[in-house]
Amino acid sequence: MKKIDDKTKKLIKISVLALAVGLLLVYIITSLFYKADSTHIVPTPLDPYLIKTDAFEIRWYAVFILTGALSVAVWAYYTIFRHIRFDSDNLITGLVIGLFSGIAGARIYYIIFDHEGLPSNAWDAFLEIIGLGGNGLSGLAIHGGIYATIIFLIIFCRVKKIKLLALIEIVLPCFMLAQVVGRWGNFMNQEAFGPLVNGYTSGPLTDAELLAQRETLRHLLVPSFVIDNMYLTPNYSLDIPKITGYYYPTFFFESVLNLIGAVSYIIIRKKSKKIYLGDAVAFYLTWYGIVRFIIESMRTDPLMIGNIKVALLTSVIFFVLGVLLFILRRVFKYRLESAKELFYNGGTIWLDPDKDPFKEKQLEKERKQNKE
Repeated sequence: MKKIDDKTKKLIKISVLALAVGLLLVYIITSLFYKADSTHIVPTPLDPYLIKTDAFEIRWYAVFILTGALSVAVWAYYTIFRHIRFDSDNLITGLVIGLFSGIAGARIYYIIFDHEGLPSNAWDAFLEIIGLGGNGLSGLAIHGGIYATIIFLIIFCRVKKIKLLALIEIVLPCFMLAQVVGRWGNFMNQEAFGPLVNGYTSGPLTDAELLAQRETLRHLLVPSFVIDNMYLTPNYSLDIPKITGYYYPTFFFESVLNLIGAVSYIIIRKKSKKIYLGDAVAFYLTWYGIVRFIIESMRTDPLMIGNIKVALLTSVIFFVLGVLLFILRRVFKYRLESAKELFYNGGTIWLDPDKDPFKEKQLEKERKQNKE
């Protein structure tokens, strides 16, 4: 197994140090300009709908998912895809089909483990599964979306004759960045939260206890607008907490941790030649396995198999697989092609090295002009 070179080690140390300094500065700044609340004021609940009429509705949840996917796709196109001869037409095709595949996978995975509420009528049950029932797409499981996306990428690469490892190397960090944005949809829905802050087991909570909860969240560097909207009441939240009070914003923790992981990996990959095409799989499994293990340990609304949290078990498997993939690939020296060399030194994502969609489009345009 190859050892990590000194340059990569130095880069990792700098990234970790920069992260630590950044968090420290945020903590210091928020401490200097923060004034403790003296009385508790009940915040105004969030509206989960961007538009809602009798015949039509758009949830913020959908807006955040689409915004995350589209913004990351644009970023990926201008920073990587166009430099490796992958045109916008193929990107849009892959994005649209991949997005539908991911959502379908997330929905099916959720239904598999939580199907008790489905209507007895087969047609009504089908409508509920595809999100056209009375509850919409109110149940999605991210692990199902991951599996569906991987399957789609394999098929897409076969059809388009694209290097699979190269496309996966681009997509998985982008997928994580899209999750950073998409998780805020859970915030607008007031779902996917953790336990009651400070571990209170009975209510109603006093004003002093509610203020203590806010203080705890502030010390975790949670922004004030997030703290305000983690004040949940019975029959208000989709997950229906038992006690009115402040709950841990697990969506926020996951969003921040994913941002840190994805950005760190992208920076290291751009600087080091020792990150190979496909290493994003090992990174994603390892990092996201750790993140989800932490989050699922706190979640109050998990999918279950008996007494086992499905996502918790999956996170452990992800972590083990990620570490094994990273190590075994280097032991057996499996297709060690530098991502940096391909992405930033004029490589191509196509199996046919002579294929260039940009030139093909230009030639087609010239042929049409000549005919005219």
